[in-house]
Amino acid sequence: MHDTSRRTLDRVERALRERIRPAALLASVPLDVTVHHLDGEPVPAKEAIAGEFRPAAVGDRWGLPWGTSWFHATGRVPAAWSGGQVVLRADLGFSGGPGFQAEGLVYRPDGVPVKGIEPDNTELLVSDNAVGGASVDYYLEAAANPPVIEHAFEPTGLGEVHTAPREPLYTLTTLELALVSPEVRALALDVEVLLGLARALPAGSPRAREITVGLDRMLDDLDTGEVTAGAARARAALAPLLAAPADHAAHRVSAVGHAHIDSAWLWPIRETVRKAARTFSNVTALAERYPELRFACSQAQQYAWVRDTYPELFARIRDAVKAGTFVPVGGMWVESDTNMPGGEALARQFVQGQRFFREEFGVTCREVWLPDSFGYTAALPQIASLAGMDWFLTQKMAYNETNRFPHNTFWWEGIDGTRIFAHYPPVENYNAELIPSELAFAAERFTEAGAAGRSLVAFGHGDGGGGPTADMLERARRQADLAGSPRVQLQTPAEFFEAAHREYPEAPVWVGELYLESHRGTYTSQALMKQGNRRSEHLLREVELWAATAARRNLAPYPYEELDRLWRTVLLHQFHDILPGSSIAWVHREARAAYREVIAELEALRDRSQQALAGSGEAELAFNAAPHAWSGVPALGAAVSVEEGPQVAVDRRGDEVVLDNGLLRVTVDGRGLVTSVYDLGAGREVVPAGTVLNLLQLHPDRPNAFDAWNVDEFYRHRVEDLTAVDALEVEGAVVRVRRSFGSPSGELSEPASRVVQTITLTPGSRTVDFGLDVDWHERERFLKVALPVDVHTASATAEVQYGHLSRPTHANTTWDAAKFEVCAHRFVHVGEAGYGVAVVNDSTYGHDIARTPRAGGGTYSTVRLSVLRAPRYPDPDTDQGAHRFGYGLVCGAGIGAAVTAGYRRNLPLRTVRGAGPVVPEVAVDNPAVVVEAVKLADDRSGDLVVRMYEAHGTRARARVSVRAAAAAVETDLLEAPLPGGRTFPAAGPVLIELRPFQIVTLRFAGGGVDA
Repeated sequence: MHDTSRRTLDRVERALRERIRPAALLASVPLDVTVHHLDGEPVPAKEAIAGEFRPAAVGDRWGLPWGTSWFHATGRVPAAWSGGQVVLRADLGFSGGPGFQAEGLVYRPDGVPVKGIEPDNTELLVSDNAVGGASVDYYLEAAANPPVIEHAFEPTGLGEVHTAPREPLYTLTTLELALVSPEVRALALDVEVLLGLARALPAGSPRAREITVGLDRMLDDLDTGEVTAGAARARAALAPLLAAPADHAAHRVSAVGHAHIDSAWLWPIRETVRKAARTFSNVTALAERYPELRFACSQAQQYAWVRDTYPELFARIRDAVKAGTFVPVGGMWVESDTNMPGGEALARQFVQGQRFFREEFGVTCREVWLPDSFGYTAALPQIASLAGMDWFLTQKMAYNETNRFPHNTFWWEGIDGTRIFAHYPPVENYNAELIPSELAFAAERFTEAGAAGRSLVAFGHGDGGGGPTADMLERARRQADLAGSPRVQLQTPAEFFEAAHREYPEAPVWVGELYLESHRGTYTSQALMKQGNRRSEHLLREVELWAATAARRNLAPYPYEELDRLWRTVLLHQFHDILPGSSIAWVHREARAAYREVIAELEALRDRSQQALAGSGEAELAFNAAPHAWSGVPALGAAVSVEEGPQVAVDRRGDEVVLDNGLLRVTVDGRGLVTSVYDLGAGREVVPAGTVLNLLQLHPDRPNAFDAWNVDEFYRHRVEDLTAVDALEVEGAVVRVRRSFGSPSGELSEPASRVVQTITLTPGSRTVDFGLDVDWHERERFLKVALPVDVHTASATAEVQYGHLSRPTHANTTWDAAKFEVCAHRFVHVGEAGYGVAVVNDSTYGHDIARTPRAGGGTYSTVRLSVLRAPRYPDPDTDQGAHRFGYGLVCGAGIGAAVTAGYRRNLPLRTVRGAGPVVPEVAVDNPAVVVEAVKLADDRSGDLVVRMYEAHGTRARARVSVRAAAAAVETDLLEAPLPGGRTFPAAGPVLIELRPFQIVTLRFAGGGVDA
């Protein structure tokens, strides 16, 4: 027998495309259409429906970019269609996949949403058993979202309403009633699944040949001119092929309905609210027809938007949650970035998310659900575990550009030793459609095959939402037990994880961060996102500390509502396309405004609490929110500060300026570059011979793709050192250097970029402080500042949430070499035996640390901070304008000094006039045990909650004292008693022992006493 399989399958594919699928449409009639175009932003449905509608027709142009048009469609079901399946069909001018162009939401005349309309999901079921003459009356809210993604990696003005063109984008292509054949549609799905399976199987395999011959014979028998008449016969012919059971060793797929909805990305937040409504209405409608659906949905923020904006839809979601078809997952406020949020902020993602799901649905999530975040901090296993999580899921490791991640099912161990059971689905796609090629790919890529045999597949249109479709669920039914295919079972994530853990309890262990070998530029892009986040996080700490201190002394009420709202705003903006800087201009414009408002309100709340604590008086009180004493001011308290050393001597030696505070002697040359930092106490030079410190360096920055996301390694092939000086000034112990440099764009309209650098030494300090003001007008360039230090080491230590981790600074392996750009929080530390140096910062996350051969032998280390980028997609004006940064070089620093200096850099002393010192509400006697949060309990009981962690990477014992002694209990992050946790009587301080990097939350009963 000659093998004609390829031609046969091509024949089947064409017949499916051109004959079988079209035959499902039996008849159609146009609807009467009117339209109401909104002038500006979206309005509530009832308001729009009450507006003025004008005649419209298929073929009309509509939709200014980011605009909204409401179509009113009315008609009657033809009498001849009685008893048939009737649908409303709408095509708004679709030209690609769902989520990235025009979208619609169908409403009833009373303003209740019914179902979303988007590409690949263009129908609304009117009736399965139509009544001839029945009236049809629907409103369709059509969103003219521009196709920003079609301009991927090139500048476009479509991402901002003010720069988008003012011409309609779309043409109304279809708005009609249709009579469809369920039998023909079922035949199309039978053929599609078998055709896909035959192509996915090894060529020439018996099962592939069997399917090919069966499809060939079916087409021979089917009168392709009258598919409707022969559909039942054709299905019967294919039934034996679909009934053949899967092999006993077939891979098992837990299919989980899913719709990844980016809370902002190529659309603004206001559009995400509508995307959630479209998707959730799709799912609730679909679940009525397919009760086996299990739709996993994360991000409490999106539920909250729907609750507040679409109450009728939210009621349907509540019912679906009770029925088990709609499954809250993730337990986070949003699917946040996990590299840059601070430890307390990452904890609050879970606190706010879990609390919302408990209050609204009575559900506590057990799985971290982060399919798309850009790498995962090694602090996450402990944080998640303390939030009640047992499992972790990511899909993003598929984006690794150098090394294939070695496990699909594994234990993930964090910096403190906590392990969480984790899964990286081998389908490598969180928007799967359950087609046979995807399932075959998942089975082939499953690295644990033999030891385990199941993986999870998240299916449904996503990124821009949409969710599962009826076709996907029909494919799941056909592949539940099909020879040649993995077995497919619709399950919840919890059901998958429970089964996977039972099957493979001894899964391999991955220790440390899940570093993503891609998207490294997100540590730097959109600098104002990073600064707004860092500032907001530390202000929230300050407000909670001082408000709790004042409230427990009956000096001021605790601002529960304000803090809840402000925390949720900050958490929203930690979403993995906002904080990383990878969204359109509109998103970042609104985020900048949101941060300004948050910071202003937090500063007012802080000032109010501090003034209440200070009382009336003329003493200059310094409030210290940092976890360590400073200038005579106790940690977490207030007192009159004292200078800690002699005044700084300033000496001009020709072109050089020398600053000396008795601990460090700093030499700045005529170019404004630091040529020497001499540690007088240690008797050693910090700056390697022949180098200069605080050197600005400019690189070309044109990654191969994903401009705002990626920094590609080849950027390092060219560098320009910025050494030219416009002016050098000395004011007291401050050296100020002015520089300018031109944009390489060649555009005459581009002004020169300008920087002002300051170099400062203060009395009693072992830190050289640097300031950097930049007026940035570069395009596709990368600005770094280099700090070479004469320290020989093969690794660098970077602060992460609730601790730190070490990374290699060499490139021995491909895994090491891939980490050429890394994320750090408040400090990076490099050290050799007996001596170390830390670089601290106030808002910088991107770093690179390299080793360089040293004249005379050995190596030195160069720490570089990533300051600014200028990618042109998706925001063509990324980071243009004014910026301010602060950082410092801490000499002779161990890890403890680095921790302390990092907090001080971000929590400066605040001076308030008042009566006298403020005794701290909480005191800890071990500097390795860092207090991260002091607040009142969320349940408003008045209990005091103190969260601390071990920061030095050692075992630590500490005495924790509260001003008003009270009984205490160890809790989880949600402030409930920790199973197996410690309890402490009211008498005296609490004595605790912590393992390296352990997080401990103590809840002290009752209120305080008057001041």
